[in-house]
Amino acid sequence: MSGLLAGKRVLVTGVLTESSIAFHAAKLAQEEGAEVVLTGFGRLSLVERIAKRLPKPAPVIELDVQNREHLAGLADAVAEHLGEGIGLDGVVHSIAFAPQDALGGNFLNTEWESVATAVEVSAYSLKSLTMALLPLLEQRGGSVVGMDFDAQVAWPKYDWMGVSKAALEATSRYLARDLGGKNVRVNLVSAGPIKSMAAKSIPGFEELADVWNNRAPIGWDLSDPEPAARGVVALLSDWFPKTTGEIVHVDGGVHMMGA
Repeated sequence: MSGLLAGKRVLVTGVLTESSIAFHAAKLAQEEGAEVVLTGFGRLSLVERIAKRLPKPAPVIELDVQNREHLAGLADAVAEHLGEGIGLDGVVHSIAFAPQDALGGNFLNTEWESVATAVEVSAYSLKSLTMALLPLLEQRGGSVVGMDFDAQVAWPKYDWMGVSKAALEATSRYLARDLGGKNVRVNLVSAGPIKSMAAKSIPGFEELADVWNNRAPIGWDLSDPEPAARGVVALLSDWFPKTTGEIVHVDGGVHMMGA
């Protein structure tokens, strides 16, 4: 089989709808030759239904990144689908959540419990997910790719999710530092906004979208997740063998525009 990911085995989290970057990353990974396993949280039947819309139906494993038992059993569950002793070549971390009181302009009033949830699910989970799968990743050397949203600046209404993304960026660098010796690369794709299920939960999403409508020098399509998914697949591939701790911006160029 030919393709950028021919013969590789990849786990993709966060596939909830066909409009998500995660779904398109899984789809492209399969088209480029990878064997894909998905994880789902909550409504597993929905994830399983979406999984059937991939070029090749993919197995779905239940994963709540706040559940230690789920994390402890994850490597074995993945090995059941891929085969023992084969290992895993790639992981896509597309997991983020913040309670409603941590978004929407309530930054100064958000209680720690909500902040803690946002940081644990959206940032710490990159570490916990990677470590859960490390026994499989270190067998062959692997690539971990997380989904980011530019945390260099403060965005309207993004509040503690913005702080969580800054924590995600720092977490990816420390993971890259500590796992380099095991030949595991850790990088992020900082994507522009996409009209997905996640976007609908962000108060003031339209304000963010307007920034891209007005400032992306090469344009940005809010309804097209494929450019970001292509960035993910590229980082999963062998074409970035010495790139780690990096943030690749797939945002139409907005991140570098001053005004």
